[in-house]
Amino acid sequence: MFYRCSLIVNESQVMQFKVAQLLKEPVGATRDYLIDDTICIFEESSQSRITGNIHFLRTNRGILARGYLNTVANVSCSRCLEMFHCELEYKFEEEYFPTVDMYYDLEINGHDDPESFTIDEDQVLDITEAARQYAILSIPMKPLCRPGCPGLI
Repeated sequence: MFYRCSLIVNESQVMQFKVAQLLKEPVGATRDYLIDDTICIFEESSQSRITGNIHFLRTNRGILARGYLNTVANVSCSRCLEMFHCELEYKFEEEYFPTVDMYYDLEINGHDDPESFTIDEDQVLDITEAARQYAILSIPMKPLCRPGCPGLI
């Protein structure tokens, strides 16, 4: 069952989900959402449409987010150096950790990795940065504007 995507949208953060109820549920509880929004992959580039689905799984430490997403990045052809729209299809999997205990309103410390993704004090999980990072990783090493690109002429 897919839940209607309850996004909190503003200019700096694109895809955020309130996960307070999921954090109250037992380990193994899930939520599924459809994504249809925009994302800025590179700082100097324009917004790109991003679609797909996201699956949240309650773990003993936080929430595991698994996504299958599609977007377009404006990249340079490795042969002719012309800019073109490169379609990207990718999946990601990241665990998000709460920063505040929602029952006692105490800060939670002790995550193994300080670079891990977190759920903020309002129990909002933001997948924007993970989606952006995985999009960059899915860009081909030598992108081609078309299969038979002759290169610089």
